[in-house]
Amino acid sequence: MFAIVRTGGKQYRVAAGDKIAVEKLAGEAGDVIALNDILLAGDGGESKDLAGVVVSAEIIAQAKAEKVVIFKKKRRHNYRRKLGHRQQHTILRILGVGEAVKAAPAKAAAKTEAPVEAAVEAPAAEAAPKKAPAKKAAPKKAAAKPEADSSADNA
Repeated sequence: MFAIVRTGGKQYRVAAGDKIAVEKLAGEAGDVIALNDILLAGDGGESKDLAGVVVSAEIIAQAKAEKVVIFKKKRRHNYRRKLGHRQQHTILRILGVGEAVKAAPAKAAAKTEAPVEAAVEAPAAEAAPKKAPAKKAAPKKAAAKPEADSSADNA
Protein backbone atom coordinates (compact mmCIF):
# COMPACT_ATOMS: atom_id res chain seq x y z
CA MET A 1 0.00 0.00 0.00
CA PHE A 2 1.23 3.51 -0.79
CA ALA A 3 0.23 7.04 0.11
CA ILE A 4 1.02 10.55 -1.05
CA VAL A 5 1.63 12.83 1.93
CA ARG A 6 2.30 16.55 2.15
CA THR A 7 4.80 17.92 4.67
CA GLY A 8 6.99 20.99 4.57
CA GLY A 9 5.19 22.29 1.48
CA LYS A 10 6.23 19.28 -0.62
CA GLN A 11 4.55 16.02 -1.58
CA TYR A 12 6.08 12.57 -1.14
CA ARG A 13 4.98 9.13 -2.35
CA VAL A 14 5.65 6.71 0.49
CA ALA A 15 5.22 3.03 1.25
CA ALA A 16 6.15 0.91 4.26
CA GLY A 17 9.94 0.65 4.68
CA ASP A 18 10.79 3.78 2.62
CA LYS A 19 13.32 6.35 3.84
CA ILE A 20 12.68 9.99 2.95
CA ALA A 21 14.31 13.32 3.81
CA VAL A 22 11.74 16.04 4.55
CA GLU A 23 11.86 19.62 5.86
CA LYS A 24 12.81 19.77 9.54
CA LEU A 25 10.19 18.38 11.93
CA ALA A 26 10.22 18.66 15.72
CA GLY A 27 11.35 15.55 17.54
CA GLU A 28 14.36 13.47 18.51
CA ALA A 29 15.87 10.46 16.78
CA GLY A 30 13.76 7.41 17.57
CA ASP A 31 10.48 9.29 18.04
CA VAL A 32 7.43 8.04 16.14
CA ILE A 33 5.24 10.62 14.39
CA ALA A 34 2.09 10.44 12.33
CA LEU A 35 1.91 12.29 9.01
CA ASN A 36 -1.70 13.47 8.91
CA ASP A 37 -1.88 15.44 5.65
CA ILE A 38 -2.62 12.56 3.27
CA LEU A 39 -3.57 13.48 -0.29
CA LEU A 40 -4.00 10.04 -1.84
CA ALA A 41 -3.79 6.44 -0.71
CA GLY A 42 -3.96 3.29 -2.75
CA ASP A 43 -3.00 -0.32 -3.24
CA GLY A 44 -1.58 -1.21 -6.63
CA GLY A 45 -3.61 0.69 -9.23
CA GLU A 46 -6.63 1.36 -7.02
CA SER A 47 -7.15 4.38 -4.81
CA LYS A 48 -8.68 3.97 -1.37
CA ASP A 49 -10.84 6.10 0.91
CA LEU A 50 -8.73 8.50 3.00
CA ALA A 51 -10.87 8.08 6.13
CA GLY A 52 -8.88 6.13 8.70
CA VAL A 53 -5.65 6.10 6.70
CA VAL A 54 -2.61 6.93 8.84
CA VAL A 55 1.05 7.15 7.82
CA SER A 56 3.38 6.36 10.72
CA ALA A 57 7.05 7.26 10.52
CA GLU A 58 10.07 7.03 12.78
CA ILE A 59 12.64 9.84 12.94
CA ILE A 60 16.02 8.39 12.06
CA ALA A 61 18.07 11.59 12.32
CA GLN A 62 18.02 15.37 12.23
CA ALA A 63 20.61 16.38 9.62
CA LYS A 64 21.76 19.13 7.28
CA ALA A 65 21.73 19.05 3.50
CA GLU A 66 24.62 19.98 1.23
CA LYS A 67 25.72 23.62 1.25
CA VAL A 68 23.79 25.95 -1.04
CA VAL A 69 25.92 28.81 -2.41
CA ILE A 70 24.28 32.12 -3.29
CA PHE A 71 26.51 34.32 -5.45
CA LYS A 72 25.39 37.76 -6.60
CA LYS A 73 27.31 39.83 -9.14
CA LYS A 74 26.71 42.99 -11.14
CA ARG A 75 28.99 43.38 -14.10
CA ARG A 76 31.22 46.45 -14.34
CA HIS A 77 30.16 47.73 -10.89
CA ASN A 78 32.65 45.82 -8.68
CA TYR A 79 29.71 44.21 -6.85
CA ARG A 80 30.13 40.63 -5.64
CA ARG A 81 28.43 38.95 -2.66
CA LYS A 82 28.86 35.33 -1.66
CA LEU A 83 26.49 33.79 0.89
CA GLY A 84 25.50 30.25 1.72
CA HIS A 85 23.60 28.03 4.10
CA ARG A 86 22.89 24.38 4.88
CA GLN A 87 19.19 23.56 4.99
CA GLN A 88 18.09 21.42 7.93
CA HIS A 89 16.02 18.32 7.25
CA THR A 90 14.66 15.26 9.01
CA ILE A 91 15.25 11.73 7.77
CA LEU A 92 12.19 9.51 8.25
CA ARG A 93 11.61 5.76 7.95
CA ILE A 94 8.02 4.94 7.04
CA LEU A 95 6.75 2.28 9.43
CA GLY A 96 3.33 1.73 7.94
CA VAL A 97 0.64 3.10 5.67
CA GLY A 98 -3.00 2.57 6.47
CA GLU A 99 -2.81 1.54 10.10
CA ALA A 100 -1.17 3.04 13.16
CA VAL A 101 2.12 1.29 13.87
CA LYS A 102 3.59 1.46 17.36
CA ALA A 103 7.32 1.67 18.00
CA ALA A 104 9.38 -0.35 20.46
CA PRO A 105 8.03 -0.35 24.04
CA ALA A 106 10.78 2.04 25.21
CA LYS A 107 9.60 4.74 22.80
CA ALA A 108 6.94 7.33 23.54
CA ALA A 109 3.43 7.18 22.10
CA ALA A 110 2.90 8.28 18.51
CA LYS A 111 3.08 12.03 18.01
CA THR A 112 1.35 14.00 15.33
CA GLU A 113 3.07 16.56 13.15
CA ALA A 114 0.81 19.58 13.79
CA PRO A 115 0.39 19.50 17.61
CA VAL A 116 4.14 19.19 18.17
CA GLU A 117 4.78 22.44 16.29
CA ALA A 118 1.91 24.19 18.09
CA ALA A 119 3.18 23.02 21.48
CA VAL A 120 6.64 24.43 20.76
CA GLU A 121 5.30 27.86 19.75
CA ALA A 122 2.69 28.27 22.54
CA PRO A 123 5.02 28.44 25.60
CA ALA A 124 7.23 31.04 23.93
CA ALA A 125 4.25 33.33 23.45
CA GLU A 126 3.14 32.94 27.07
CA ALA A 127 6.62 33.55 28.50
CA ALA A 128 7.08 36.91 26.77
CA PRO A 129 6.58 39.82 29.18
CA LYS A 130 3.75 42.19 28.39
CA LYS A 131 4.67 45.77 27.56
CA ALA A 132 2.66 48.85 28.39
CA PRO A 133 0.99 50.46 25.37
CA ALA A 134 2.95 53.30 23.82
CA LYS A 135 1.77 56.84 24.57
CA LYS A 136 0.53 58.89 21.66
CA ALA A 137 2.17 62.22 20.97
CA ALA A 138 0.05 65.35 21.38
CA PRO A 139 -1.06 66.86 18.08
CA LYS A 140 1.04 69.78 16.88
CA LYS A 141 -0.49 73.24 16.97
CA ALA A 142 -0.95 74.93 13.62
CA ALA A 143 1.20 78.02 13.13
CA ALA A 144 -0.71 81.30 13.01
CA LYS A 145 -0.88 82.59 9.45
CA PRO A 146 -0.56 86.35 8.96
CA GLU A 147 -3.58 87.69 7.18
CA ALA A 148 -2.67 90.25 4.60
CA ASP A 149 -5.36 92.76 3.76
CA SER A 150 -5.43 93.01 -0.01
CA SER A 151 -7.19 96.42 0.07
CA ALA A 152 -4.41 98.00 2.22
CA ASP A 153 -1.68 96.84 -0.16
CA ASN A 154 -3.39 98.33 -3.22
CA ALA A 155 -3.88 101.82 -1.71
